[in-house]
Amino acid sequence: MNSILRVDLQAGGLSDQTKVPLWAEELLNGLREHGFVRVVGHDVSAQQIAKARDGFKRFFGLPEIEKELSGGVEGGQRGFTPYGLEHARDQTSPDQKEFFHVGQNHPPADGAPEKYAQNVWPQAVPELREATLELFQKLEETASTLLQGLALACQLPVETFSEMIEHGNSILRAVHYPPLKEGADPGSMRAAPHEDINLITLVCGETDTGLEILDRTSKWIPILTTEDEIVADVGDMLARMTNNALRATTHRVVARGTQQGKSRYSLPFFAHPRPECDLSVLKAFLSGDEPPLFPPIDAAHFLEDRLKEIGLL
Repeated sequence: MNSILRVDLQAGGLSDQTKVPLWAEELLNGLREHGFVRVVGHDVSAQQIAKARDGFKRFFGLPEIEKELSGGVEGGQRGFTPYGLEHARDQTSPDQKEFFHVGQNHPPADGAPEKYAQNVWPQAVPELREATLELFQKLEETASTLLQGLALACQLPVETFSEMIEHGNSILRAVHYPPLKEGADPGSMRAAPHEDINLITLVCGETDTGLEILDRTSKWIPILTTEDEIVADVGDMLARMTNNALRATTHRVVARGTQQGKSRYSLPFFAHPRPECDLSVLKAFLSGDEPPLFPPIDAAHFLEDRLKEIGLL
């Protein structure tokens, strides 16, 4: 745990949007070193997290036929995705998990039906809507703060990254990792090694250990957190824009010992840009005639390509 930097958002504010707060410098250093940091001093309360997590526990405890009433959205972009459907990129064995996706409640008016699928709410757990949307908003605000600080630390205009997620295609994912089934594919994990697709991810609501990252020496390091900490990590979209100055770190979720016999829950928030946003490498991350490592692409096409690679499209 101590090797993953702890960033306190109370260590200097963003009132002066030209001055780099201390926490932003620490955020940049932590993401450069491991691609992951532990964040405290945010405005996401333990009560908000628990309220949403408890609602999803009730949902995942429903009979399969009832859960499936909240599914069926193309690409799993909203609502329920059943156990064993998604797999990591370049993997053939499915992950041992089921999940539920929530997106923007009020998407932008310009072509909203074409941009985003509508949220799906299970009738059997009516309280889930309010709890989830409240948590979504708080996590979105925290992601925006982190991206503003990161831009300043990179000597970029403060809104460089945060503006991209305003009305963005961000996703709050509620994940249930059931007790491991007997006879499961021996190559399966709760979540096989992968990198996130988006700009930045915030992970909260975890009920057990098991999250591990692959460090620069190819050693797996467990991420252990306290109740007040949110884990933040770099996604592939941000890695592209920074020409891998900030790398998306490979991570996985495993079950060891007694963990194998019980459920694990998690609430990751994936901060996504609006579909039309350009993910081209920023000039600030190129020197001289150095060519970019990645070709130009917009967020919509990058997301579509990745959803195909992980079996959701």
